[in-house]
Amino acid sequence: MNALDQQAHDETVPGPPLPLLGGRWTARVARAEGADLDLVHGWMQSPHIDAFWHQAWPRERWYEEIAGHLAGDAILPVIVDLDGRPLAYIEVYRVMRDRLAGHYPHLPHDLGLHIAIGDAEKTGRGLGRTLLRVLADGLLAADPACVRVVAEPDITNEPSLRAFEAAGFRPAGKVEFPDKTAALMVRPRGEEAMPG
Repeated sequence: MNALDQQAHDETVPGPPLPLLGGRWTARVARAEGADLDLVHGWMQSPHIDAFWHQAWPRERWYEEIAGHLAGDAILPVIVDLDGRPLAYIEVYRVMRDRLAGHYPHLPHDLGLHIAIGDAEKTGRGLGRTLLRVLADGLLAADPACVRVVAEPDITNEPSLRAFEAAGFRPAGKVEFPDKTAALMVRPRGEEAMPG
C-alpha cells in the first residue's frame, strides 16, 4: 500500500467510540467546561494520579486538553460513573493516531485506554480490574472491527499492572517513551467476561 492509499485508508477508520457499558456502569463523553472540567482537573491534582499521569495542570490547560480531544478523532475523553457517581476519567484512543503506533504492529481498529480512578479511597479494592474488564468488553462491543484493546501503563505502576492482568490483558513487551518505560498490555477479542 503506497502512502496515499494508506492515508485514505486511515481516514476511513472512525475516531474512538464511547464504550457500551451496562448494569451499574455508565460512560459519557467528558465536556471541556463546567462540572466535568472541575472534576477532571481536581482528580489530576491527586498524588495517586499525578504520580503516573504527570498532568497536574491548571484548569485552563485541562480545558484546552479536553477541547482539543473533542475536536479531533484520535482521543475520546470519557467520564465513567458507577451507580450514578463519577468514578474515573478515561481516554479512549485510536492507536493508529497515537504515539504508541510506532512501537508494535498495530491494526487499524486497535483501541487503547488511559485510566485514572479519581478517588484514592476507591483504589486497591478490585474496582480497577472490574472497570478495565467492563471497559474492554464495552469497547469491543462498540467497535466490531476492533480485535484488541491495548494499554501502556508505566512498568513501575505495579497495582495497575496487576489490575490489567486480572482484567484479561496480557503483557506483550516493553515500550520506551521519552517520559516513561511502559508495559504493553493487550486484551484480545474472544476473552470477554473472563472471571477475575
